[in-house]
Amino acid sequence: MPSYNRLIIIIAVIFLFGGCATTQTKLQTTKQLQQNDLDILLALDYQYKKQYKKATKIYTKLYHSTKKDIYLKRAILLGYKSKQYNKVISLANIGIKTFPKDYQYYTQQKILAFIELKQLDKAKQLSQQLLIKYPTSLNYEIIANIFYNQKDFKNSAKYYESAYAKNQNLNTLLRLTDILYTYLQQKSKALAYLQTYLQQKGCHKKVCGKLFLWYQEQGDVDGMLSVLSKMYKKAKQLNISQDKVASIQALILALLEQKDIKFSIDFLEKTKIDQERLINLYYQNNQLKKALKLTRKLYKKTHDPQLLGKIAIYEFELAKDKKKVLKHIIANFELSLSSGINNPNFQNYYGYLLIDYGIDIKKGISLVKQALKTYPNNIAYIDSLSWGYYKLHKCKKALQTIKPILSLVGQQDIEIKLHYNKILKCLKNRKKFLK
Repeated sequence: MPSYNRLIIIIAVIFLFGGCATTQTKLQTTKQLQQNDLDILLALDYQYKKQYKKATKIYTKLYHSTKKDIYLKRAILLGYKSKQYNKVISLANIGIKTFPKDYQYYTQQKILAFIELKQLDKAKQLSQQLLIKYPTSLNYEIIANIFYNQKDFKNSAKYYESAYAKNQNLNTLLRLTDILYTYLQQKSKALAYLQTYLQQKGCHKKVCGKLFLWYQEQGDVDGMLSVLSKMYKKAKQLNISQDKVASIQALILALLEQKDIKFSIDFLEKTKIDQERLINLYYQNNQLKKALKLTRKLYKKTHDPQLLGKIAIYEFELAKDKKKVLKHIIANFELSLSSGINNPNFQNYYGYLLIDYGIDIKKGISLVKQALKTYPNNIAYIDSLSWGYYKLHKCKKALQTIKPILSLVGQQDIEIKLHYNKILKCLKNRKKFLK
């Protein structure tokens, strides 16, 4: 056989068998890729069904087949979910050796698995090594958590402080302050941390809520009011439901009752959360000009007839010549009460004016009786009624009305004592007249 024919045959054989070998390799590769695709679908199905142990097994198989770290990380994640912590450690060790760029991640997973297994000394030793190499906030938190689980609260707080200095994260702050306040009795320090956060970043509900509870525990009314006022302002800004805003306001007002009037006035002037209450406090503190000014301002905005009654009272009490303003005062009371409101204080005040100045005594008595229907034991209202009877010269009835309240007020109420003496004098004069 010619040499060139032998060469052609050899080349043909090589091509034939070489081609078969290449085809076989491609077939094997294709088959493996198809198997991987099926495994991925199967793993996802197990994951969807929350069969995490089976899913972990499939992802581990996929990693060994492909050497891709995405499957190794997924196997570790699902290993946690299926509580296969020893498996996680084994997988993390593979990651540490195989993927040096992700050393920190795989070491963290290993540490967390040790924590779950309650092997805290191993976790702590590994964490300390990791922290030297990677002093990140997360690594500080991990070791802080280990110390916390070992009830070493002093060291736990130290590492949480380092973590918070780096990340300024709210959850880190809350864990830190809980340890300081509850376990280390460093209450002032814990409060200072939260107050600083509040000043710098605003009233987060978790921060304000915790501050309020701790102030409440310590009986710090000023602190509680300070937090509540910030919560109130934020609620108003965010247009939170009126019920929640009202509940915060009610808490503030309840706390105000524990403080003196001057403090309450100052607080309400700054926050402006309850103008009508501020008006009442002005009146109680004899700041009538301020009360009148604010009431007029509110009336211009709201046209609330209740405010007209208050304006009438404040204007009358401020007037130097009371007879001169009576006509205007009466007009305001008439407008207020004719609107249909039932305000016993206005009924008594207006009624007493009609009686005392002899303008319309019978109408005055009628108004006072309306007030007494609401508050039948009110001493001031009873005194007004007795004064009305006196003005009608029904001195005996006046005495019968006023006598029961004398033992309650004693001789300290000057006006009631004056009325009583005049009623007694009226009876004596009537007796002399009859003789």
